[in-house]
Amino acid sequence: MLRQIPQQACPRPFLKWAGGKSRLIQQYVDYFPPTYENYYEPFLGGGAVFFYLQPNRGILTDINAELIVTYQCVRDNLEELIQRLQEHEKLHCSEYYYYVRANCGYTDVDRAARLIYLNKTCFNGLYRVNSRGLFNVPLGRYEKPNICQEELLRSASQALSKNIDIKEADFSYVLNYAKSSNDFVFFDPPYYPISETSYFTAYSSSSFGKQDQERLRDTCEKLASRGVKIMLCNSDCKTIIDLYTEINFRIHKIKAARSINSNIKNRGLIYELLITSY
Repeated sequence: MLRQIPQQACPRPFLKWAGGKSRLIQQYVDYFPPTYENYYEPFLGGGAVFFYLQPNRGILTDINAELIVTYQCVRDNLEELIQRLQEHEKLHCSEYYYYVRANCGYTDVDRAARLIYLNKTCFNGLYRVNSRGLFNVPLGRYEKPNICQEELLRSASQALSKNIDIKEADFSYVLNYAKSSNDFVFFDPPYYPISETSYFTAYSSSSFGKQDQERLRDTCEKLASRGVKIMLCNSDCKTIIDLYTEINFRIHKIKAARSINSNIKNRGLIYELLITSY
């Protein structure tokens, strides 16, 4: 039986993520394919679209190893993870934050708890690393950060415990799996910069430049030639419009709120692109 789009609310992301799609879901609803069997999300991030759709089968991937370990632990080691987060919650203070930030931990549960703890307590919930791949976001100004959201983690674990695989991989990995019209791929890549201040490439120690955007376009074209349903979002700019007009994808404009920017004057409503193959 093909997967139907759910009509009610679903588990929410347990991480705050730059460029997260929670606030845009309602604008996406009319563009989701009505049916599909397998779901793929190659730039997982906060997973807002995955949690909304709650697919029965799928593969979630990302190049961020710490993020993937965290999702795997939420699915497979939830009780131990919750216990570790409760310990972080009790010890939280400025000195403790910078101690945890400087130490990655030894086990996968340590790493997952560390990422969630830092995400809930760092400035703006921003994930950023330096050229050596080290997390470098300062402490945020929160009086009582909600570090261990047990109910939210349990609902996320339940959604991930379906027939969902979680892997560390480059976005092109999806070419190994998505092969027919029964497959739906949602791409949420690092956006192409529309100004110097919007050029955020520190999600990992590797940047995502124009050649990567072109490689992503080529991946989408290959998938579309197989009949795979594709939805992709990116910044509203001529470069991206030209890339996907060349392969006859449909381009829609979506209103979005920009909340993370070094210049407060550049925050607010902007347009983004929602691009589909169907």
